[in-house]
Amino acid sequence: MELVQKVTVAEESNKIINYSDAQSEHRLFLDLNIEDKMKTLVTKIFGLMLFAFLLIGCDTNVVSPDSQTDISKTGVYDLTSPDEATYGITQEEIDGLIHMRIEEKIARDVYIELGELWNAKVFYNIQLSEQTHMDAVKAKLDKFNIPDPLEIDDVGVFPDAYPEFQTLYAGLMAQGSISLFEALSVGVFIEEMDIADLDEQLVVASNPGIIKLYTNLKDGSISHLAAFNKNLIGCVFLPKAAE
Repeated sequence: MELVQKVTVAEESNKIINYSDAQSEHRLFLDLNIEDKMKTLVTKIFGLMLFAFLLIGCDTNVVSPDSQTDISKTGVYDLTSPDEATYGITQEEIDGLIHMRIEEKIARDVYIELGELWNAKVFYNIQLSEQTHMDAVKAKLDKFNIPDPLEIDDVGVFPDAYPEFQTLYAGLMAQGSISLFEALSVGVFIEEMDIADLDEQLVVASNPGIIKLYTNLKDGSISHLAAFNKNLIGCVFLPKAAE
C-alpha cells in the first residue's frame, strides 16, 4: 500500500508540472499574439501616415512664398539704390542682363504651358512672379539704354540671335509633357539653373543696382524652388493630359 501511494504522488506531481508547462506555453502564445497584433497595428498606422504624406506631397496648390522680396511685394522693382548713379556698367553686366532677361522668359513660358497642360496651380502662381522678374530686368535694360533682346514676346518664341534658348525651351517642354511628376521636375531644374546663373552674375557685377536686382531675383528663385520641391515629394505619375 505504501508503494502505491508513492506512485500516485509521483503521477500527481507530473500532472502539476505538465499543467504548469501548458500554462506557460499558453501565456507565451498570448504574448506573441499580442505582439503580432501590435506590429500589424503600427504598420497600418505608418501606412496611413505615409499615404497622407504622399497626397500632401503631390498637392499642386502649394504656391511660392516669395512675397518677402521687393519684387513680389510691390510688383515693380525698386530701381533706386545707394550711389547707383555714380556707377557705370561693364560689358559683362550688359551681357548678364540680356541673358537673365531671356532666361526669365524661359521660366515664364514653360510655366504657362505646363500650367495649362496639367492644370496645376503652382505653375499658374509662379508664372506671374516670373513675369514680374522679366519686367524688373527690362527696367534695368531701359535704365542703361540697352536694347531689349526680346523683340517678340510670344510664348515659346525666342530670339534667333540666341538659338540655345529655343533649344532649351523645346527640351524642357518635351520632358514636362510626359507627366505631372516630370513637369514639376522641370520646374526644379529651371529654378536651380536660375540660382546658379544669378550666382555667376553676382560674382562679376559691381553696380549696386544690378547687384540688388540679382539678389531679389535669386530670393524669388529660392522660394519657387521650395514650392516645386514641396509639390514634387511623393508625387505619383499621372497620365498625360487630354489634348
